[in-house]
This record gives sequence, C-alpha cells and structure tokens, in this order.
Amino acid sequence: MKKNIILLITMCALTACNQSTKTENTNSTNLESDSSKNKTVSLPPGPDTSVKITTEYARLAAKDAYFWAWPMVNIYNRRLAFTQVKELAMAGPLIQAPLNHFGMLTDYVIPTERAVACPNQDVVYGIGSLALDKSPVVIQVPDFGKRFWVYQVVDLRTDSFAELGQMYDTKPGFYLLAGRDWNGKVPDGIIKVFRSKTNTGIVGPRVFMDDTPQDRQAIQPLLQSIMMYPLADFDGKTKKIDWNKIPKTEGASMGNAEMSWVIPEKFFDELPIVLADAPPLPGEEARYAQILAVIEAAKKDPLLKKAMIEAATEVENQIIKPLFEFRNFGKQLPYNWSTITNGASFGTDYFTRTATAKSNILVNKPEQAKYFYQDLDSQGIRLNSTSKYTVTFTKEQMPPVNGFWSLTLYNQHHFFELNNLNRYSLGTKNKTMKTNPDGSLTIYVQSNPPAKDQESNWLPAPKKGEFSLYLRTYWPKKEILDGKWTPPAVTKVK
Repeated sequence: MKKNIILLITMCALTACNQSTKTENTNSTNLESDSSKNKTVSLPPGPDTSVKITTEYARLAAKDAYFWAWPMVNIYNRRLAFTQVKELAMAGPLIQAPLNHFGMLTDYVIPTERAVACPNQDVVYGIGSLALDKSPVVIQVPDFGKRFWVYQVVDLRTDSFAELGQMYDTKPGFYLLAGRDWNGKVPDGIIKVFRSKTNTGIVGPRVFMDDTPQDRQAIQPLLQSIMMYPLADFDGKTKKIDWNKIPKTEGASMGNAEMSWVIPEKFFDELPIVLADAPPLPGEEARYAQILAVIEAAKKDPLLKKAMIEAATEVENQIIKPLFEFRNFGKQLPYNWSTITNGASFGTDYFTRTATAKSNILVNKPEQAKYFYQDLDSQGIRLNSTSKYTVTFTKEQMPPVNGFWSLTLYNQHHFFELNNLNRYSLGTKNKTMKTNPDGSLTIYVQSNPPAKDQESNWLPAPKKGEFSLYLRTYWPKKEILDGKWTPPAVTKVK
C-alpha cells in the first residue's frame, strides 16, 4: 500500500513538473513572439541617411535604379519636351501640342519621324502628354461606326489605365482622365472617369485607315472630333478642329536613330521628381528608399555622384542597349519570332518593361494589340538586305483578328527606310495584294523589285544593312491571346 502511495505521489510530481515546463515554454514562446513584434515595429522605415556609404555601394544602387526606372525617366522627359510647346503645330514630321492636349495627324506618319521607334502606317496617329497634376482632361470619342479605333492611354510606368476602344464597345461621348489626388466634382455629361496612379502619361489615339485615296478622304471629318483638353474647357458640347489647317513649322533636324530621352548625366537629378510622381507599387518601398538615400548622399559627395553616373552609363551600354534587339528578350516562339504577353501591364516586371521601352516604347495592352518581333530568318541568321525572303500565310493561318493586321519592315534603327514605293508595311489596309491559287498569301521581303506579278506583295527592304520585321495584330482573337497562333517562318530564298 505504501509503495502504491509513493508511486502515485511521484507521478503527480512529475506531471506537475512537465506542466510547469510546458507553461514556461509557452510563456517563453509568447514573450519571444511579442519581443519579435516589438523589434519589427521599432525598426527604422528605411536606410539610415546619416551613415557613410562606399562608392561601390553607390554604384550598385545606381545600376539597379537606372535599369528599372529607365522607362519612367523616358516618359518624364517626353513630358518636359511637351512643356515647351505653346500651341498646336505640325513641326516637320511631328505633331506638337501643349500639355493636356493632343494633336492628330491626317494621314500615316511621315517616314522620317524619329521621336518614337517602331511607328506604323496602318493608323492615323495622335499624341499628347498628360499633366494631371495641373488638371484632369476630357477625352472626346466620336462615333467611329465600324472603323477600328483605340486610344492608348498610359501612365509614367507605360502601364495602361484607361479602356477606350472598339474592343471595349466604348460609346461616343466624353470621358475624363484624372490623377490619383483629384477630388473635384465630375460634371454632368462625363460618361466615365479613369484614374491614373501617376500625374504624367501619354495619350495616343489610333484610327485605322485603308491605304486608298477614298478612305483618306472619308476619315477626315471623323478626325476633327478627336480631341483632348483640360476640364476647365469642357462645356458639354463636342469641339472640332481641322487638323489640316494647324500651323506648320520647320521641325528639328532628325538623325537616324530614336531621339535620346534618357541621359545618364541627368538621370539622378531627375529621378527624385519622377519617383515623387509615381508612388511605389506594393513591394517597391525599399527600392525607392534605397536609391533616394544614395542620391541624397551624393549631393554632399561629388565622388559618389561621379561613380553613379559612370555606373548608369555602364548599364546603358552593356545592359539596356542590347535590349534594343528584339531577339534578346520576350517569349521565344517557333521560327525565331518573339512576343510579350504583358504589354502596357508591366507592373514590377522591370526587365520586360525596360526592354520594351528601349526597343518599341508605347505598346498597347494585349487585348488591344499583340505584337510579334523578328530579327532572324527560319535558320536563325540575321535578316539582311543581301538576301531575299518570303513570308507565307496559308489560307488557314491568316492572322486571326477582329481589327487588322500588318507586317512592317524596320531598318537597323527600328524606323522606316525611304523607298520608291513609299511602302513600309503590308496587311489589312492593302487592297491590291494577291493570294496564291491555293488561297495562301506570300509577302516578298527584299531590296530589289520581285517579278512584276509579285510587286503588289512586295515589302521593300533597305538597299543595305540589317533589318527587322514586326507583325501587328490589333484586337486579336482568342487564338492569338492564348498563344495557339504564331506567325509563319521568314524563309530565305535560295
């Protein structure tokens, strides 16, 4: 009996001891958890700007920021250029408009244009710069009928923030573009308000036009009602302007390549202004804090500033410049074509955003337009004027679009090379192309004229040098968006 009592007491003591240990462990865990929470809360919000940093660290931060912020500084400097414009004018090949207005062309873009790489000659363009910190803007949408149209509206990040186009079944009327901080009253007569995350952006109407004298004439009255202006000018009535009658001035001298919009020597002076306009996306807070702290330190140390500019120049030459070539980025497709799937919806996909900005900035969202890029023939050899090529779409493989498609040829600078036919693309707009007896369509890509019966399908290449092909599919059908349809091979003629 005594043995049983002693055994029971011993077991109770051990149980109590274990419970005590568990309680202590639980309390300890809770204390550690609370302590951890307190430590997290007490951490500073970003870099300590009072500490000394090394030149190499400044270089590292500068390299990173120069790459991911390159497109934003690009768009910011385009806004600065528009700031200098006081009235609508046709300056050489370019239409110019004051901030919060855009200007419309009345025909295809002139081949000598060099402000925006990879223009197309399928639509009549308009372009203007947004300054939503100054005022919201009203966008007029006329009745386009069955004619394809879309207004490209992008923010400082080149991300789209407004859906205006035939693919959205947008109704004629007035629409408002407003900045993130605007809280004014929306006037009667405005159909919808689109909010931008940044105050700076670009608006570019695009209206399809057949390559015929008849359609050039038919589109003119429609173009007159395509306008953008500050909210203060809105009176509920449709405004009109005859774009053919705006003043014409001599434009600036154009080089061979796209104008330089991002300058390493100025980049870090402009970046704080740019970042203030584009609040960080979720997860970007640390990036912003890091580079802004380094920029602040560089204000007091010229050696740091010098190192940052050198680092930016290095990134420009070694990393960004190669992304001008289409074959160096994008989703790789059969026959060496490539594409992107998140155009104008880049978010924090810094690589694709910067690569696209370098090679062909101001692309549309995929549901508006899907692009296919080509630098190589079917054997992986660089396209060059010394060779002849064919691109054949079978009857069943014609680009599936609700809008239009075109195949455009660009020289090594991603611009048009003047030719005697004044032809730079072939596609839906061309009414004289001929199909083969089996219903297929062959486009002849070469510098010298093909046989006479093939001339209507000839896409002239430059007389010498490398070039690229660019297939546009506006308002693409599901097969394109799903990746089930891709372009045919670019075949070298032997």
